[in-house]
Amino acid sequence: MPSPADIPAPVSAAARAPVRVIAVASGKGGVGKTSVAVNLAMALVHAGQRTLLLDTDLGLANVDVMLGLSPRFTLADVLAGRCELQDTLLEGPCGLWVVPAASGKRHMTELTPREHVGLVHAFCQLDLPIDTMVVDNAAGIADSVLTFCQAAQDVIVVVCDEPASVTDAYALIKVLSRERGVTRFQVLANQVHNHAEGRQLFDKLERVSARFLDVTLHYLGAIPRDEWLRRAVQRQEAVVEAFPGCPSALAFREIARRARQWQSPLGPRGHVEFFMERLVGQGGNAEQDPLRSAVA
Repeated sequence: MPSPADIPAPVSAAARAPVRVIAVASGKGGVGKTSVAVNLAMALVHAGQRTLLLDTDLGLANVDVMLGLSPRFTLADVLAGRCELQDTLLEGPCGLWVVPAASGKRHMTELTPREHVGLVHAFCQLDLPIDTMVVDNAAGIADSVLTFCQAAQDVIVVVCDEPASVTDAYALIKVLSRERGVTRFQVLANQVHNHAEGRQLFDKLERVSARFLDVTLHYLGAIPRDEWLRRAVQRQEAVVEAFPGCPSALAFREIARRARQWQSPLGPRGHVEFFMERLVGQGGNAEQDPLRSAVA
Protein backbone atom coordinates (compact mmCIF):
# COMPACT_ATOMS: atom_id res chain seq x y z
CA MET A 1 0.00 0.00 0.00
CA PRO A 2 1.41 3.45 -0.89
CA SER A 3 2.44 5.98 1.69
CA PRO A 4 0.10 8.96 2.25
CA ALA A 5 2.31 11.19 0.12
CA ASP A 6 1.94 8.80 -2.83
CA ILE A 7 -1.86 8.89 -2.98
CA PRO A 8 -2.67 10.13 -6.50
CA ALA A 9 -4.81 13.10 -7.44
CA PRO A 10 -7.46 13.41 -8.70
CA VAL A 11 -9.07 10.93 -6.36
CA SER A 12 -10.27 7.66 -7.86
CA ALA A 13 -13.85 6.46 -7.60
CA ALA A 14 -12.70 3.87 -5.05
CA ALA A 15 -11.48 6.64 -2.75
CA ARG A 16 -14.94 8.21 -2.86
CA ALA A 17 -16.98 5.04 -2.25
CA PRO A 18 -19.20 4.96 0.87
CA VAL A 19 -17.32 4.00 4.04
CA ARG A 20 -18.78 1.86 6.81
CA VAL A 21 -17.92 3.54 10.13
CA ILE A 22 -17.94 1.45 13.31
CA ALA A 23 -17.62 3.23 16.65
CA VAL A 24 -16.24 1.25 19.60
CA ALA A 25 -17.31 2.65 22.98
CA SER A 26 -17.76 1.74 26.63
CA GLY A 27 -19.39 3.32 29.61
CA LYS A 28 -16.48 2.44 31.89
CA GLY A 29 -12.74 2.55 31.34
CA GLY A 30 -10.56 -0.52 31.77
CA VAL A 31 -12.80 -2.94 29.87
CA GLY A 32 -10.38 -3.43 26.96
CA LYS A 33 -12.13 -1.10 24.52
CA THR A 34 -8.97 0.02 22.71
CA SER A 35 -7.76 -3.56 22.41
CA VAL A 36 -11.11 -4.42 20.83
CA ALA A 37 -10.84 -1.52 18.37
CA VAL A 38 -7.26 -2.37 17.38
CA ASN A 39 -7.90 -6.08 16.92
CA LEU A 40 -11.20 -5.60 15.12
CA ALA A 41 -9.49 -3.24 12.69
CA MET A 42 -6.65 -5.70 12.10
CA ALA A 43 -9.08 -8.61 11.69
CA LEU A 44 -10.96 -6.59 9.06
CA VAL A 45 -7.69 -5.97 7.22
CA HIS A 46 -6.97 -9.70 7.26
CA ALA A 47 -10.47 -10.26 5.84
CA GLY A 48 -9.65 -8.06 2.86
CA GLN A 49 -11.19 -4.79 4.06
CA ARG A 50 -9.24 -1.59 3.44
CA THR A 51 -9.45 -0.22 6.97
CA LEU A 52 -8.70 3.02 8.80
CA LEU A 53 -8.41 3.06 12.61
CA LEU A 54 -9.21 6.46 14.14
CA ASP A 55 -8.23 7.24 17.72
CA THR A 56 -10.68 9.74 19.22
CA ASP A 57 -9.63 9.36 22.85
CA LEU A 58 -8.51 12.95 22.42
CA GLY A 59 -6.68 13.44 25.71
CA LEU A 60 -5.36 9.96 26.52
CA ALA A 61 -4.79 8.36 23.14
CA ASN A 62 -2.94 5.05 22.96
CA VAL A 63 -3.80 3.31 19.68
CA ASP A 64 -0.38 4.26 18.31
CA VAL A 65 1.29 2.86 21.45
CA MET A 66 -0.58 -0.44 21.17
CA LEU A 67 0.67 -0.84 17.59
CA GLY A 68 4.23 0.39 18.21
CA LEU A 69 3.82 3.41 15.93
CA SER A 70 5.51 6.81 16.29
CA PRO A 71 3.30 9.59 14.90
CA ARG A 72 4.79 12.81 13.62
CA PHE A 73 1.42 14.57 13.68
CA THR A 74 -1.80 13.92 15.60
CA LEU A 75 -5.31 15.34 15.67
CA ALA A 76 -3.99 17.97 18.09
CA ASP A 77 -1.77 19.29 15.28
CA VAL A 78 -4.74 19.38 12.91
CA LEU A 79 -6.78 21.43 15.38
CA ALA A 80 -3.82 23.78 15.90
CA GLY A 81 -3.46 24.31 12.15
CA ARG A 82 0.03 22.77 11.99
CA CYS A 83 -0.97 20.14 9.43
CA GLU A 84 -3.85 18.72 7.41
CA LEU A 85 -5.75 15.60 8.38
CA GLN A 86 -4.04 13.71 5.56
CA ASP A 87 -0.66 14.45 7.18
CA THR A 88 -1.56 12.48 10.32
CA LEU A 89 -1.98 9.18 8.46
CA LEU A 90 0.25 6.36 9.64
CA GLU A 91 0.63 3.08 7.81
CA GLY A 92 0.39 0.28 10.34
CA PRO A 93 0.79 -3.50 10.05
CA CYS A 94 -0.50 -5.18 6.87
CA GLY A 95 -1.62 -1.87 5.36
CA LEU A 96 -3.87 -0.76 8.22
CA TRP A 97 -4.18 3.03 8.21
CA VAL A 98 -4.17 4.88 11.54
CA VAL A 99 -5.11 8.45 12.46
CA PRO A 100 -3.62 9.05 15.93
CA ALA A 101 -4.80 11.41 18.63
CA ALA A 102 -2.67 13.07 21.29
CA SER A 103 -1.91 11.91 24.82
CA GLY A 104 -1.50 14.27 27.75
CA LYS A 105 -3.04 17.25 25.92
CA ARG A 106 -5.66 18.51 28.34
CA HIS A 107 -7.01 21.13 25.95
CA MET A 108 -8.04 18.33 23.58
CA THR A 109 -10.52 17.12 26.20
CA GLU A 110 -12.04 20.60 26.35
CA LEU A 111 -13.03 21.02 22.72
CA THR A 112 -16.45 22.50 22.06
CA PRO A 113 -19.31 20.51 20.50
CA ARG A 114 -18.82 22.61 17.36
CA GLU A 115 -15.18 21.51 17.17
CA HIS A 116 -16.19 17.84 17.54
CA VAL A 117 -18.61 18.22 14.63
CA GLY A 118 -15.94 20.01 12.62
CA LEU A 119 -13.58 17.11 13.19
CA VAL A 120 -16.20 14.69 11.87
CA HIS A 121 -16.77 16.84 8.79
CA ALA A 122 -13.03 17.04 8.14
CA PHE A 123 -13.08 13.42 7.04
CA CYS A 124 -14.90 14.51 3.89
CA GLN A 125 -11.49 15.90 2.88
CA LEU A 126 -9.64 12.61 3.43
CA ASP A 127 -8.80 11.14 0.02
CA LEU A 128 -8.13 7.54 0.94
CA PRO A 129 -9.57 4.38 -0.64
CA ILE A 130 -11.01 2.56 2.38
CA ASP A 131 -13.99 0.29 3.00
CA THR A 132 -14.28 0.59 6.79
CA MET A 133 -13.25 2.97 9.54
CA VAL A 134 -13.09 1.80 13.17
CA VAL A 135 -13.34 4.62 15.73
CA ASP A 136 -11.82 4.08 19.18
CA ASN A 137 -13.67 6.41 21.55
CA ALA A 138 -12.85 7.56 25.04
CA ALA A 139 -14.76 5.83 27.82
CA GLY A 140 -17.85 7.49 29.24
CA ILE A 141 -20.49 9.90 27.99
CA ALA A 142 -18.53 13.06 27.13
CA ASP A 143 -19.78 15.14 24.20
CA SER A 144 -16.97 13.87 21.98
CA VAL A 145 -18.04 10.26 22.54
CA LEU A 146 -21.68 11.07 21.80
CA THR A 147 -20.81 12.95 18.60
CA PHE A 148 -18.43 10.33 17.22
CA CYS A 149 -20.88 7.50 17.99
CA GLN A 150 -23.73 9.43 16.40
CA ALA A 151 -21.60 10.00 13.30
CA ALA A 152 -21.01 6.24 12.82
CA GLN A 153 -23.33 3.71 11.21
CA ASP A 154 -22.78 1.13 13.95
CA VAL A 155 -21.89 1.38 17.64
CA ILE A 156 -20.20 -1.47 19.50
CA VAL A 157 -20.57 -1.20 23.28
CA VAL A 158 -17.89 -3.18 25.12
CA VAL A 159 -18.72 -4.64 28.52
CA CYS A 160 -16.90 -6.93 30.93
CA ASP A 161 -17.94 -8.94 33.98
CA GLU A 162 -18.04 -6.06 36.47
CA PRO A 163 -21.26 -4.53 37.82
CA ALA A 164 -19.99 -1.02 37.10
CA SER A 165 -19.24 -1.97 33.49
CA VAL A 166 -22.82 -3.07 32.85
CA THR A 167 -24.28 -0.08 34.73
CA ASP A 168 -22.13 2.40 32.84
CA ALA A 169 -22.81 0.69 29.50
CA TYR A 170 -26.52 1.17 30.17
CA ALA A 171 -25.90 4.85 30.95
CA LEU A 172 -24.03 5.28 27.66
CA ILE A 173 -26.82 3.60 25.70
CA LYS A 174 -29.45 5.71 27.46
CA VAL A 175 -27.71 9.01 26.71
CA LEU A 176 -26.98 8.10 23.09
CA SER A 177 -30.59 7.07 22.50
CA ARG A 178 -32.27 9.99 24.26
CA GLU A 179 -29.90 12.80 23.26
CA ARG A 180 -28.54 11.66 19.89
CA GLY A 181 -31.22 9.35 18.50
CA VAL A 182 -29.00 6.27 18.33
CA THR A 183 -31.32 3.28 18.77
CA ARG A 184 -29.31 0.28 17.56
CA PHE A 185 -26.30 -1.12 19.41
CA GLN A 186 -23.98 -4.09 19.09
CA VAL A 187 -22.88 -5.46 22.47
CA LEU A 188 -19.51 -7.20 22.82
CA ALA A 189 -18.58 -9.05 26.01
CA ASN A 190 -14.85 -8.80 26.67
CA GLN A 191 -12.46 -10.67 28.97
CA VAL A 192 -14.94 -13.45 29.74
CA HIS A 193 -14.19 -17.03 30.77
CA ASN A 194 -16.59 -18.61 28.28
CA HIS A 195 -19.39 -17.84 25.86
CA ALA A 196 -22.08 -18.52 28.48
CA GLU A 197 -20.65 -15.76 30.67
CA GLY A 198 -20.65 -13.38 27.73
CA ARG A 199 -24.26 -14.16 26.93
CA GLN A 200 -25.25 -13.60 30.56
CA LEU A 201 -23.67 -10.14 30.49
CA PHE A 202 -25.64 -9.29 27.37
CA ASP A 203 -28.88 -10.60 28.87
CA LYS A 204 -28.43 -8.37 31.94
CA LEU A 205 -27.95 -5.31 29.78
CA GLU A 206 -30.77 -6.20 27.41
CA ARG A 207 -33.30 -6.75 30.22
CA VAL A 208 -32.84 -3.34 31.77
CA SER A 209 -32.62 -1.63 28.37
CA ALA A 210 -35.82 -3.27 27.13
CA ARG A 211 -37.61 -2.13 30.28
CA PHE A 212 -36.65 1.52 30.21
CA LEU A 213 -35.35 2.40 26.72
CA ASP A 214 -36.63 2.27 23.16
CA VAL A 215 -33.50 0.66 21.71
CA THR A 216 -32.45 -2.55 19.99
CA LEU A 217 -29.44 -4.46 21.29
CA HIS A 218 -27.71 -7.21 19.33
CA TYR A 219 -25.27 -9.66 20.85
CA LEU A 220 -22.11 -9.43 18.78
CA GLY A 221 -20.20 -12.10 20.67
CA ALA A 222 -17.51 -12.55 23.30
CA ILE A 223 -13.74 -12.26 23.53
CA PRO A 224 -12.24 -14.76 25.98
CA ARG A 225 -9.76 -13.88 28.69
CA ASP A 226 -6.52 -14.95 27.05
CA GLU A 227 -2.87 -14.93 28.16
CA TRP A 228 -1.84 -14.60 24.50
CA LEU A 229 -3.72 -11.32 24.25
CA ARG A 230 -1.79 -9.96 27.23
CA ARG A 231 1.47 -11.00 25.59
CA ALA A 232 0.49 -9.30 22.33
CA VAL A 233 -0.22 -6.05 24.21
CA GLN A 234 3.24 -6.24 25.79
CA ARG A 235 4.74 -6.73 22.32
CA GLN A 236 2.75 -3.74 21.01
CA GLU A 237 1.03 -5.88 18.41
CA ALA A 238 -2.51 -6.89 17.62
CA VAL A 239 -3.16 -10.43 18.84
CA VAL A 240 -4.66 -11.37 15.46
CA GLU A 241 -1.25 -10.58 13.97
CA ALA A 242 1.06 -11.83 16.75
CA PHE A 243 -0.75 -15.05 17.69
CA PRO A 244 -3.35 -15.72 14.96
CA GLY A 245 -4.32 -19.16 16.24
CA CYS A 246 -5.02 -18.25 19.88
CA PRO A 247 -8.59 -18.14 21.26
CA SER A 248 -8.91 -14.35 21.41
CA ALA A 249 -7.57 -13.93 17.86
CA LEU A 250 -10.09 -16.45 16.53
CA ALA A 251 -12.85 -14.61 18.39
CA PHE A 252 -11.84 -11.27 16.86
CA ARG A 253 -11.86 -12.84 13.40
CA GLU A 254 -15.40 -14.07 14.01
CA ILE A 255 -16.47 -10.60 15.18
CA ALA A 256 -14.97 -9.10 12.01
CA ARG A 257 -16.82 -11.69 9.89
CA ARG A 258 -20.11 -10.69 11.49
CA ALA A 259 -19.37 -7.00 11.09
CA ARG A 260 -18.76 -7.48 7.37
CA GLN A 261 -22.28 -8.84 7.02
CA TRP A 262 -23.91 -5.66 8.34
CA GLN A 263 -25.79 -3.68 5.74
CA SER A 264 -23.70 -1.04 4.00
CA PRO A 265 -24.75 2.60 4.40
CA LEU A 266 -27.39 3.43 1.79
CA GLY A 267 -27.14 7.20 2.14
CA PRO A 268 -26.99 10.06 4.63
CA ARG A 269 -29.35 9.95 7.63
CA GLY A 270 -29.79 13.67 8.04
CA HIS A 271 -27.37 14.45 10.87
CA VAL A 272 -23.63 14.67 11.48
CA GLU A 273 -21.83 11.75 9.83
CA PHE A 274 -18.31 10.73 8.87
CA PHE A 275 -17.59 10.82 5.11
CA MET A 276 -20.87 12.60 4.36
CA GLU A 277 -19.81 13.55 0.83
CA ARG A 278 -19.20 9.92 -0.04
CA LEU A 279 -22.67 9.00 1.21
CA VAL A 280 -24.34 11.56 -1.06
CA GLY A 281 -22.06 10.68 -3.96
CA GLN A 282 -20.25 14.00 -4.26
CA GLY A 283 -16.63 13.91 -5.38
CA GLY A 284 -13.88 16.47 -5.07
CA ASN A 285 -12.89 18.73 -2.21
CA ALA A 286 -15.20 21.19 -0.52
CA GLU A 287 -14.58 24.87 -1.20
CA GLN A 288 -13.73 25.48 2.44
CA ASP A 289 -12.13 23.19 4.97
CA PRO A 290 -15.04 22.30 7.30
CA LEU A 291 -12.75 21.77 10.27
CA ARG A 292 -11.19 25.18 9.89
CA SER A 293 -14.60 26.82 9.53
CA ALA A 294 -15.83 25.02 12.65
CA VAL A 295 -12.95 26.14 14.84
CA ALA A 296 -12.52 29.63 13.42
